Amino acid sequence: MKSCRTIDLGKIAYGEAAALQQCLVAARKIGAAPDLVLFCEHPHVITLGRNGKREHLHVSDELLRQERVEFHHSNRGGDITYHGPGQIVGYPILDLNGIRRDVVWYVRQLEQSMIAATSAFGIPAFRVPGRTGVWVEGAGGRQEKLAAIGVHISRWVTSHGFAYNVSTDLRFFDLITPCGIADCGVASLEKLLGSPVPRPEALARLSQGFSDTLGMEVLPAEPAELSGWLAEPESLGVPAA
Repeated sequence: MKSCRTIDLGKIAYGEAAALQQCLVAARKIGAAPDLVLFCEHPHVITLGRNGKREHLHVSDELLRQERVEFHHSNRGGDITYHGPGQIVGYPILDLNGIRRDVVWYVRQLEQSMIAATSAFGIPAFRVPGRTGVWVEGAGGRQEKLAAIGVHISRWVTSHGFAYNVSTDLRFFDLITPCGIADCGVASLEKLLGSPVPRPEALARLSQGFSDTLGMEVLPAEPAELSGWLAEPESLGVPAA
C-alpha cells in the first residue's frame, strides 16, 4: 500500500499556502518530497479559478476591504469560491504517475473521500452530474453544496484541492455566486447536524475517507518536517528564506 503524509498547518494566509504548494510540487517532481496532503484554514478570502468569471463576485473591492476579505486569482480549475474560518481546506500534493494518470478519476476520488467523511457523521452526501463537488439535501429538498473542488495538475503532480465546510459562516458566500452556480445553496456540517463539530474530529474523518478512497496509508506528520523536504530551495527555483 502506498503511503501519504498529512500535515495540519492550522490557520495560514491563502498566498502563503499557494507559495508553499508551489515549492512542494517542485520538490515532489524530483522526488525530494513524498505524497502528502496539507490541511489548513484560511482567513477570509475569495479566490477566482482560471475559468472563473469576475461577474460572479457581487461586491466591490472597497467592500471586500471593509469586510477584511482578500481576493486572489488562482491557477486551479473551477470558478469562484470562498474560504474562511471554520472550513477545512485540503491541498493534496500527489504524483499521479505512481497512482493513476486520470484527472476525472482523481476529482471523483476527492469527492468520494468527502462523501465518506460526511456519511461518518450520519449525513447522506452525493454527487450531482455536471457539478463538481459534494452535495447534500437542504431544507425543502434543495441541493446544497457542502464541499468545493478545484485542482491543478502539472506533469501529473497535483496541487490545490478541496474546501469542506465544517462550521463556516455561510453568510460570506452571499458575496459571490458560489462556483458560478446560481440555483443552489451552501451547507456546513454544523448547520446540518444542528451542533458544533470539533475540527480534529472532522480532520480525522476526512483523512480516513481519503485513505480508504485512494487506497493509501495515511501517516500524520508535523509542519517542521516540511523544511527537510525543502532543504535546498534554490535547486527548486525558489529563493531561500
